Amino acid sequence: MHSNKYVFLYTLVLTTVVAVVLAFLATSLKPLHVKNEALSKKKDILSAVDAKFADADDDEIENTFSKVKQFVLDAEGNILKNKNSVGKEIQAEDLDMKKEEKKAEADRSYPLYVYNHNGQDLYIVSARGNGLWDKIWGSFALKDDFRTIAGVTFDHAGETPGLGAEIKDNTDFKKQFIGDKIYNDANGEYLVVKKGGQRDFNKDYEVDAISGATVTCDGVTDMIASGMTPYFAYFKKK
Repeated sequence: MHSNKYVFLYTLVLTTVVAVVLAFLATSLKPLHVKNEALSKKKDILSAVDAKFADADDDEIENTFSKVKQFVLDAEGNILKNKNSVGKEIQAEDLDMKKEEKKAEADRSYPLYVYNHNGQDLYIVSARGNGLWDKIWGSFALKDDFRTIAGVTFDHAGETPGLGAEIKDNTDFKKQFIGDKIYNDANGEYLVVKKGGQRDFNKDYEVDAISGATVTCDGVTDMIASGMTPYFAYFKKK
C-alpha cells in the first residue's frame, strides 16, 4: 500500500498534467472556435434572406457575406463610426448582442446588414428577447419598403424541443412571416404571433403561434416590438 505522501504527490502531478493539457487545448482551439462562431453568425444572417444558405458550404458563406454592407446604429437610429483600440472601424458582425443587451438602452448599438438579393436591397435587422426558459433571438430580412418581411431566422438558448425550440426548427412557422408586415402603419403596431385560432387572416401583420409554445411565441412578439425601434428610427430618415 502506498503512503499518504505518495498518493498526494501522484494526485498533484496528475492534476497538474491534466490542467496543462486542458489549458493547451483551450488556447490552441480558441482561434478555430472563434472562426466557427463567426461563420455560424454569418450563416444565420444570410439564412434570413434565403433558407438555402443554411446548407451552404463555408466558402460560399464567406464569399456571399463579403458582399453584404454593414452598419452599426445607435439607439436613435444614427449610423455610428465606432473604432476599436487599434483604430479599426467596428463592423456590425463584431457586435455581441448578448453584451449589448446588458447595457442601458440608450447606450446600445445595433447591427444592420444590407444585401442585394436578386436585384433588390434587403435590410437585415436583429432582435433579442425572452423565451420560456432562456433567451431567444432572430434576424429579419426586410424589403426596401422597410415593412415587408422577405425571410426570418430564429434561435434560442434553451427552449423545449418539440415546443418552444420549434421557432428555430419549424420551417412552416418561419414561412408564415414571409410577405407579412413587421410593422402596421395604420395602427402603429408591430407584428404579433397569435396563439391557437386567434389569428386574423385579413391582417398582414399576424402569424400563428406554435401549438404548446405560447410563452416562447409571446416572447417573439415582445422582442419584435422592443427590438425594432432603433431600426425604424433609421428607416424614417432614409
